[in-house]
Amino acid sequence: MASKETTDSDRYEEFLDHVRKYNYVGDAAGVLSWDQQVMMPDDGTPARSKQSSTLSTLEHELLTDDDLAAHLEALDGSVDDDQQAVVREVKRKHRRAREVPEELVEELSEASSNALPVWEEAKAESDFSKFEEPLEHLVELRREYAAEIDPDRDPYEVLVEDYEPYLDIETIEKILGELKSTLPDLIEQVSESDVELADPFDGEYDEADQEALVREALDEIGYNWDRGRLDTAPHPFSTGTQFDARVTTRFSPDDPLDALGSTIHEFGHARYTLGLPDEQYGTPLGESRDMTVHESQSRFWENHVGRTLPFWRLFGSTVEDHLGVDASPQELYEASNEVYEDNLIRVEADELTYHMHIVLRFEIERDLIRGDLDVSEVPQVWNEKMEEYLGVRPEHDSEGCLQDIHWTYGNFGYFPTYSLGSLLAAQLDATVREEFDDLDAKIEAGEFEPIADWLTEEIHQHGCRYTTPELIERATGESLTAEYFLDYAGEKYGDLYDF
Repeated sequence: MASKETTDSDRYEEFLDHVRKYNYVGDAAGVLSWDQQVMMPDDGTPARSKQSSTLSTLEHELLTDDDLAAHLEALDGSVDDDQQAVVREVKRKHRRAREVPEELVEELSEASSNALPVWEEAKAESDFSKFEEPLEHLVELRREYAAEIDPDRDPYEVLVEDYEPYLDIETIEKILGELKSTLPDLIEQVSESDVELADPFDGEYDEADQEALVREALDEIGYNWDRGRLDTAPHPFSTGTQFDARVTTRFSPDDPLDALGSTIHEFGHARYTLGLPDEQYGTPLGESRDMTVHESQSRFWENHVGRTLPFWRLFGSTVEDHLGVDASPQELYEASNEVYEDNLIRVEADELTYHMHIVLRFEIERDLIRGDLDVSEVPQVWNEKMEEYLGVRPEHDSEGCLQDIHWTYGNFGYFPTYSLGSLLAAQLDATVREEFDDLDAKIEAGEFEPIADWLTEEIHQHGCRYTTPELIERATGESLTAEYFLDYAGEKYGDLYDF
């Protein structure tokens, strides 16, 4: 007769086989999504929406399977700590998924796939009315989705948990409220400063030259080309696994720093993905720890490496080689950190005004899902909030409420993680600087491997072993706080703008 230990061991392996299968299906869907945004022919949507819908349905079936439920019940509390972490993560997803009818999962996937080309057309024509109907449909479906999971809770809170399951809505609203109440004063001090930062970029720069520049940047900071690739997309993103983590960027003729910044940002995401343990692929121990932590990695590399003076001392000559811009490291540093109060585009925003963009989106999508705002009112409310928070009003929908792709996918609840991740990046930067008192010297010398290794040891290698608060506490010694970001921002921009 087999012992209980043997039985539990065998059951756990059967359980892992099941978990891997639904993760593999999800990863395959991710490749199709990448292809749709990067390479798919314009008329491929009808077939792609069916393919994506089928994979979503299959993944949902595997995640809600009765055999998986039996495994979870039998294993909970009877396995070691690492295995228990896997059980915890799968159970959370399983319980949520079981509440959602398969038909709704399929409808959401198909609606999102169909909405993408409509959004692209609406954005190109700067006409929100073209996208209004698909967006309204997605809002209704997401409300229904939230109600299926828990009809007695705030539907927006339920949706946020798809992206950040372990930071509660009260904590998120408190942190965003702190940014909303604090940053305007700092932005106003910048506005009142007489300092004019350098801008050595003048005219237009060839896309091929910009691509050569960002590829060299990826080489410099250590992108693994054997497990990645660089492409262009309307909205830069990163996707993949520890074996295949791809990045995308986009090029603006008159703003090469935009492509460079977004490429380094997406590298941060990919570096996290590539730092996950190979042997745990397909299990929660080989998955990233949700979006707050993921965004912290991209913001760390973009802001606390790529926007520093030591980086420009390293990389300034490369800019001259590829773009012909003869500028000092200080001038490049200033150009990459200028605060543009009149900037309408989130992905082009500086470190200060960026968070007001996030607060705006957070408030609008929260009110949409809670039923406090009609979809038809989005352009007007968007423009009013832009004027109130940033003192600028969009003239066209394309530079206003149509600029982001997230709602096209039904991703309501995602935006807060951008600010949360930025705050965590500053907190990690402070911790790394305690670990390496010569951090700036390492950046200037191009010694990025020790930094990447530290992040892998403290963050990447753990996958989902710990909850978000636990992981942050282990890595930094304290809970997530806005303190480090606000101190960093005040010191950095006070120095730049002399106040």
